[in-house]
Amino acid sequence: MNKKTLILIVSVWVVLTIANYYFVPYFIVALEWLALSLILFIWTIGQIVKLIKERKNLTRQRIASVFVISTLFLLTFFRQPVNQIIENADWYIFYNKRTEVVEQVKNGELKPNVSWNGWVCELPYEFPVISNGGNDIGISMNDSTNEVTVTFWVFRNFFSAPSTHFVYTNRPEDIKYYNDLIERNPDDNWKIEENWYRTFHE
Repeated sequence: MNKKTLILIVSVWVVLTIANYYFVPYFIVALEWLALSLILFIWTIGQIVKLIKERKNLTRQRIASVFVISTLFLLTFFRQPVNQIIENADWYIFYNKRTEVVEQVKNGELKPNVSWNGWVCELPYEFPVISNGGNDIGISMNDSTNEVTVTFWVFRNFFSAPSTHFVYTNRPEDIKYYNDLIERNPDDNWKIEENWYRTFHE
């Protein structure tokens, strides 16, 4: 494979990975992960076999091919670190936009607005994607105190399966709930900054 082909392969992998993070439903991502892992594993074995056969006349291109394909296989198979990098970048890139949405909720500009759930608000735009799975957010509000909890989905699972969220809250009862969640499972739940949490729960 020449340099341009390797660059194209890496570019397609990056685009696919980002698309999976933001747009592709979980069950499709799971099937795609299995298929892509298998393809890249077989491809890696093939590249290693060629490397061994050509060991007496190795070229930089062969070494680069083995390195690139095997690295993509490892990054695909052990995808959690890659997802964490995207999640961290997503948090910083869209922090101001999410803060703006929280202020709109506090000002009463955004409220639950779907017929099938009294908690969900469908944002009036599709881009930027600040809440995965349709740009819906969850709103819980105490009208008498103006305390709110706004939930943004990072990874939206189906039915009652756990999902990953960015959550803003200034409600004391919710702050206690999330602090308890962090204490029970700090690997999947943590406080990002004042009033902001990263959570994994139903």
